[in-house]
Amino acid sequence: MLSRDVIQRLPKVQLHCHLEGTVRPKTFRELAARGKIELGERGVGPLERCYDFRTFREFLLLFGKVCEVLRTPDDFAQIAHEYATDAAHEGVMYAELFIAPSVWKHFYPDLNIRSTVSAIRTALDEVGARCGLQVALLVDLTRNFGEARAMEMVRGAAMLQDLGVIGIGLGGDEANYPPRLFRDVYDLARRAGLRTVAHAGEAAGPASVRSAIEDLGVERIGHGIRSVEDEELLEELVRRRVPLEICPTSNYLTGSLPSGSTHPLAEFDRRGVLCAIDADDPALFGTTLSNEYAIAAELAGPDALLRFAQNAIDGSFAQPEHKTLLRAKLDAFAADACATVT
Repeated sequence: MLSRDVIQRLPKVQLHCHLEGTVRPKTFRELAARGKIELGERGVGPLERCYDFRTFREFLLLFGKVCEVLRTPDDFAQIAHEYATDAAHEGVMYAELFIAPSVWKHFYPDLNIRSTVSAIRTALDEVGARCGLQVALLVDLTRNFGEARAMEMVRGAAMLQDLGVIGIGLGGDEANYPPRLFRDVYDLARRAGLRTVAHAGEAAGPASVRSAIEDLGVERIGHGIRSVEDEELLEELVRRRVPLEICPTSNYLTGSLPSGSTHPLAEFDRRGVLCAIDADDPALFGTTLSNEYAIAAELAGPDALLRFAQNAIDGSFAQPEHKTLLRAKLDAFAADACATVT
């Protein structure tokens, strides 16, 4: 079994992480105090209990409360700086990070999105220059706000490509807002030169994954764990080489998988589905990317970790020359790890 130290040093590519879900508990309370925002029970007691939740609904309310304390570009710059610092510590070389301007505007309609994304970009680049980390941004559309708001967010994302926004995602209430409702939104995104991903097969069944692929034409699926219920869909994922972004701790804590059930990661891997490992909202779920890789090793075996890391590189939207560099770093790590073991 690989040690936690080796897993942490494993060069990683991060494809499914929400910036708002990386806010450290201490920072959450500090920002709330700065903005005079009442936290109730979350504002008192041990920091490790700050993000407790019992149901998926409570989690969504918690995510909203975290977004509520983010009021200014400087607030976002702070959490971006902390995210990049933590990601580098976890061995991340390249990341595609979700941001949710539709949620920001829900709480603070007057917030200047361009100024905010610019502040995030500056913070990410400052840390990245020191740590060798490159971070691209994906604008996460919120299903619950409807097609018109999603269209508005795509137009905005297209105007932010100079700040490293490279694509869009689709989050929110998957069961009540199926992918097909956003077909025109995704067509617009592609015409604007944006890459496309979507959450699917997390809170809804395999039909949601199929719709994301066929109706939206997405290039990756966030979660996708319910795909295991549909034999033909599994074959389609393998044939089309559509990667799944797998976040084990998230899947259990949100109730996407019943407690005590077996996670389908090993079955996906056995069937040849491309799986990348991620942490979703690491601070809110009390996990890290390295911890998710350790869980993946328990589920699919330690030999699978290099394959998952390779899948993340291949499934990323990094430029071809950057992918070559990332693969070289992973190959060098693998050679060194093998030499150490032997």
